[in-house]
Amino acid sequence: MISSVSTSSQPPSAGTRKKAFIPTVLKRMVWLTPAIAAFCVALFLTVGETRLSETGVQFLHALLFSTLIGVPSAFLVSWIHMQFEEISPWLSFMLSALALGCTAAAGAAASILILIWVRIIPTGSFQIAFRHSFPMSLVITLVVGLSIIAYEIVRSKLHQATLELRNREIEQERANKLLAEARLSSLESRIHPHFLFNTLNSIAALIPTDPPRAEDTVGKLASLLRFSLNVNQSSLVFLAVEMKVVRDYLEIEATRFGSRLRCQINVPEELRNAAVPPLAVQTLVENVVKHVVSKLPQGASIRVTASRANGRIRVEVGDDGPGFSLQDITPEHGLGNLITRLELLFGQDGQLEVKRMDSENIVSLSFPERDIK
Repeated sequence: MISSVSTSSQPPSAGTRKKAFIPTVLKRMVWLTPAIAAFCVALFLTVGETRLSETGVQFLHALLFSTLIGVPSAFLVSWIHMQFEEISPWLSFMLSALALGCTAAAGAAASILILIWVRIIPTGSFQIAFRHSFPMSLVITLVVGLSIIAYEIVRSKLHQATLELRNREIEQERANKLLAEARLSSLESRIHPHFLFNTLNSIAALIPTDPPRAEDTVGKLASLLRFSLNVNQSSLVFLAVEMKVVRDYLEIEATRFGSRLRCQINVPEELRNAAVPPLAVQTLVENVVKHVVSKLPQGASIRVTASRANGRIRVEVGDDGPGFSLQDITPEHGLGNLITRLELLFGQDGQLEVKRMDSENIVSLSFPERDIK
């Protein structure tokens, strides 16, 4: 039976992207443009063309045209974008251009009818006025409308890119925080009073009988504590460095368990510079020592292997203990912390698996090759 844990990040939903498109200026036009149109009509009715200068009349004409064309164009184009942008951006763009043409025609016609109604334009001159005003209205509507569409699309994509970058920064901060917690957790386990007491007792027992080994054990303990404190912030270390930490840890524990702790490490020389999460392999080995070697009278055998295939690194830690399931691991557990770190570093490409083969329990790390920056 094999248990595995892997997760992936989901991109922003289509609904979120659609909402991000609707421009703020459109919301303002909901109340502003009808007010402008009403003001134009009221001004024509109360003042009349004869009391307005030619410039004033032309200005009010333009204001009325822009109002009656702009409002329906903005709403119609926004609706088209929300409906078709996810299907095809080009289809959305073409439909928007067609909609702008229709609103330009309808708005120009409505403006001319209003001007005829308030007697600014003579009755019966609709066709002449329409042929005169529609081409310019169409050109201006298409230029302004399509420019706004292009701007809003670019702004929306920039907004989404900014959000994705911010999410990645947050994930990186989480990864750095978890790495710091892993280092602190590792350090706490090393300096746990029982661990130090047992290690120092073993060193004290070795001093009269085997002084070189006692001195070597002190050096390995110092090296282990130093690595726990000074591991680099890149979230990755060379496999050779990680395996030195594993060997130091096993040799320190060997002073306590003696023949009960049997280990075999088989890491090819060509994988020395492979990048691995710091303290990842050590966490797997420590889990075996704590929960298998220390609890079985006969101890246990630990086997560490590493391999490369199809651009992925795989590290396995096997033991002849009773085994366990990842479903029993809590987030606070050392393996739970490691699972989260793999998720943040590699996404769904990082995996922690547990399987049982014959009488051996095997925990494996698998992730894509990366360079250490």
